[in-house]
Amino acid sequence: MKSTDGVKSTEDLTEKDLKGKKVLVFGSGISGEAACSLLSEEGAHVVLYDGNGSLDPDKIREKVPGETEIVLGEFPESLLDEISMTVMSPGVPTDLPVVNRMRERGIAIWGEIELAYVCGKGDVLAITGTNGKTTTTALLGQIMKNYNEKTFVVGNIGNPYTSVVPETTEDSVIVAEMSSFQLETVRSFRPKVSAILNITPDHLNRHHTMEAYIAAKERIAENQTESDFCVLNYEDEVLRAFAEEVKAQVLYFSSRRKLNRGVFLDGTQIICEIGEKIPVCDVSELQILGTHNHENAMAAVAMAYAYGVPVDVIRKTLKEFAGVEHRIEFVAEKNGVAYYNDSKGTNPDAAIKGIQAMNRPTVLIGGGYDKDSAYDEWIRSFDGKVKKLVLLGATREKIAETARRLGFTDIVMADTFEEAFEKCVKYAQPGDAVLLSPACASWGMFKNYEERGDKFKELVNQL
Repeated sequence: MKSTDGVKSTEDLTEKDLKGKKVLVFGSGISGEAACSLLSEEGAHVVLYDGNGSLDPDKIREKVPGETEIVLGEFPESLLDEISMTVMSPGVPTDLPVVNRMRERGIAIWGEIELAYVCGKGDVLAITGTNGKTTTTALLGQIMKNYNEKTFVVGNIGNPYTSVVPETTEDSVIVAEMSSFQLETVRSFRPKVSAILNITPDHLNRHHTMEAYIAAKERIAENQTESDFCVLNYEDEVLRAFAEEVKAQVLYFSSRRKLNRGVFLDGTQIICEIGEKIPVCDVSELQILGTHNHENAMAAVAMAYAYGVPVDVIRKTLKEFAGVEHRIEFVAEKNGVAYYNDSKGTNPDAAIKGIQAMNRPTVLIGGGYDKDSAYDEWIRSFDGKVKKLVLLGATREKIAETARRLGFTDIVMADTFEEAFEKCVKYAQPGDAVLLSPACASWGMFKNYEERGDKFKELVNQL
């Protein structure tokens, strides 16, 4: 287990202190369940709390250790007198009144990532950014697996870090996708190599300000030292400024210019210049489309090379990597119309990348849960390519108003996802594309973007 030097609370909890302590896990999702299992293995007395009183405790009990105490609904204040520590699930806001009361009492507040890092073994390679995290994490994970079979791919990509901790050894490599929610609660977490891919507005309903959102992302590097590496996008002004504060060795990547030190595009060639100039591959050899994916590939190259992976292993994996599900994923061509699933386009900037990857007239499905995003740049990116915009969900009126203000009026409203799809089939002609790239989260209509993307693919395959 790793040292937790620098972690401060009234009891200065470390991994050895977990045994016998009463620990609250706040949130019963997949990461909360995994945290309960790990804490139980560490000898803690675990209380799993979720504010949703309508949840079925028997179903929850099937997924957590038998001795776990389950509390649902209104938070019992008496628990504050009993618990030594709280492990927050990423989906739970950290500024809730009850969490603030925990802080006032000096109760240690960790996240699931911090718990896993303290209890786990091996080197961590961690990736964050507004967009591109999942593709970069999946690609880097594949590179590292081809280099070291004891590699685990975890985090926001869908596999809780805590769930693999018992299997980790000193020579393990953990490739972790990190959301801003997860980074809010790190304390001693220190990746050997970190990366921030880009910063654009997102999750402002949770973080409230861009400053708070940026600060959460930048926490990925706050405990790194001169012996570590931090990979940053040179074309992002926020990240160039952040580089001045990073203690780790900074490596840049760029799709627009040659760099003296880093990974960059020279024409269509990906070049790695860290000590020596090494051609990696031509972007035409990649199976993933679009400049944004070339940037994701360069970030993965920089991280792997910084860790010491031979270029031959990196090059071979780049050429083999076919992309990730739900990210500009070609589903099928039906009646001359190509259908693409970009359900992971959950914010305007990510959805812009989906539109940019289209090479034919496009009927676009947009709308969903409102994360307080602005849609102006997304609408402007249509640039004659989008022939019809089919809108649904809580944001549909807001998006329609923005589109009309900017001169785009080919808008159709739908009440259900199935109706939206039917309208796309109606308006798409042979030679067109239908793209699900909603620029919004799926919550309210679906559990997550995966379920939304799966539904889209099911409807396509039924045609």
